[in-house]
Amino acid sequence: MKRRTLFAVLAGVLMLGGCAGISTVAVEVSSQGDWPAERKPGTYAIERLPSQQANPAAQDRIEAAALPAIEGAGFVRAPIEEADVLIQVGGRAFEVASRDPFAHAMHWRHDWWFHRRHHPFFYGPGFGRGFYYNDFPDIQRETAVLMRDRRSQRIVYETRATVVGRWSSPALLPLLFEASMKDFPTPAISPRTVTMSLPPG
Repeated sequence: MKRRTLFAVLAGVLMLGGCAGISTVAVEVSSQGDWPAERKPGTYAIERLPSQQANPAAQDRIEAAALPAIEGAGFVRAPIEEADVLIQVGGRAFEVASRDPFAHAMHWRHDWWFHRRHHPFFYGPGFGRGFYYNDFPDIQRETAVLMRDRRSQRIVYETRATVVGRWSSPALLPLLFEASMKDFPTPAISPRTVTMSLPPG
């Protein structure tokens, strides 16, 4: 019994140490559009789809993560009737099949187990009894930014970012938006890998 408990503790320490050592994340970015080369970023307003209006609290969090990247590209927020472009932003997260052949390598049983309940962008602790702590599923996180010229209603730019991993951080969502806007509006290879540095802490 002591050996099994020791193994569980050591395995947990190794996994926590692996997460703590992560300083960069590789983000896959795809961007398309025909933003005119001579056109400078101007004013913008956020536009919400009906499905996004149905869950305003969740959409508020997504937009709060996206706006620093949008404004970092040179855009300035304005009333919707005055904006040069209308911008829609989205984000989602879901479990995907693990690509790691060792994902199921560690199995142990204990009276109580600790896990993290995955939310699209946040997580919280939870407890249960009598389960096997045997897997950390990969979570695929995606963000999207769509820009339309307000006057012509023509789509002028679209960019998406994706990252897959087993760890979670509040910094991931704004990091995805930052990666997706990094090359705006310069045409770039799509898809491409953008390496982003995680903030300390």
